[in-house]
Amino acid sequence: MSFFSPRSASLIFLALLSIGSLKAQDSLQYKDESHFKNVQQLTFGGDNAEAYFSFDGKWLVFQKTNPKENIPCDQIFIGKLPTKPGEKFEPRPISSGKGRTTCGAFLKDNKHVVFASTHLEDANCPPVPDRSKYGNKYIWPLYPGYDIFVADLKGNITKQLTNSPGYDAEATISPDGKTMLFTSTRNGDIDLFTMDLKTGLVKQITHELGYDGGAWYSPDGSKIIWRASRPNSAEEVKEYKDLLGENLVAPTKMEVWIANADGSHPKQVSKLGQANWAPAYMPDSKTIIFASNHEYKRGFPFNLYTMNEDGSSLKKISRDKGFDAFPMFSADGKKIVFCSNRNNGGTRDTNIFIADWVD
Repeated sequence: MSFFSPRSASLIFLALLSIGSLKAQDSLQYKDESHFKNVQQLTFGGDNAEAYFSFDGKWLVFQKTNPKENIPCDQIFIGKLPTKPGEKFEPRPISSGKGRTTCGAFLKDNKHVVFASTHLEDANCPPVPDRSKYGNKYIWPLYPGYDIFVADLKGNITKQLTNSPGYDAEATISPDGKTMLFTSTRNGDIDLFTMDLKTGLVKQITHELGYDGGAWYSPDGSKIIWRASRPNSAEEVKEYKDLLGENLVAPTKMEVWIANADGSHPKQVSKLGQANWAPAYMPDSKTIIFASNHEYKRGFPFNLYTMNEDGSSLKKISRDKGFDAFPMFSADGKKIVFCSNRNNGGTRDTNIFIADWVD
C-alpha cells in the first residue's frame, strides 16, 4: 500500500531506500517473468500506485503523487485503457486536489468510484509522521480525517458513505456490486467492516487484535482476502496499542489471511515473515497473488508471488530489483495490472504496468 496510507506503495519503498541504493532497472520485462506478455507502461513519473480495473475492464482508477505536477500528496485519477495501437493512456484527476486521498475502486455501474479523502477535515495534505520519534521504525499514518466518498467520473462527489470518528479507508466492492468492504478504527482497533451500499448497514467482520486491511473479495464473491498483523507477546501488544493511540501502525510484519465473505472461518495463509501484503485472488477464486519481501533480509526488493489457499506451491512471478506490487486481474482474467519501480531510469518513480497473463 506509496504507503502514505496503509494500502498504498511508494512511501514504504522510499523508506527502504534509506537502507541501501538500487541499480537502475530500465526494463519492462525481466527474464523468468514467464506469466507476463506484451507488458506496457501506462504512467511515466511520480508515484502512481494502487491501480485497479473497472468492472468492465475499460478503465483504471489509481492514486498519484507528483510534486513536479503540483500534486504534493495522493490524489485519485482515472484513465481509459488504450484499445488501439498508438493510443495513449491519458488519466485525469477526479478528486478535488484538497487533502489526501487513497484507495480508489470502481462501483459496479462503471460510472462511479469510491475513495477515501481527508478534504473535509483540512484542505492541506496531512503531515507525514516523523519516524525519528519512533526509533526510525517504518510506520503508516492512520489519518482520522479519512472518510469514504462516492464520485462520478467527472469528479463530482455524489455521496458520503462514512462519517465516523477515526480512520475509514481501503474500500473495495463485492463482485455483485452490493457491498463495500473497508478498514476502520471506529471500534478501537484496526478491523474490517462491510457496508450494504443500499441500506448503509455496517457490520464488523474481523475481531482479533492487530491490523486488518487491504481486503478484496474473490471473483466469485464467496471469500475475502486481506493482510493482517497479529501482535502476540506483551511487548508487541504494547507497541501496537501505543502506536494505535497515535493513529499509527507498523506494517513490517504482515501475513495474508482469508475468510468467508461474511468474515467467518478466518485463516492465516502465509507464514513467511516480514511484509506480505497487497493480496488478491486470481480469476479461479482459489489461487492467491500477493507482494512480499520475505526473501530479502534487508527489506527489499518486493516482488509478486502466487500460492494456494493453504500456502503451498509458492511461486515467484516478478523480478524487479526494487518494487512490484498491487496486482489485480481484469474480470475476464486475461490481463494483469501492477505497479513497479521498473524502467524508471534509476529514479524513485513508481509507475503502472499492464500485461497479458499467460498461465
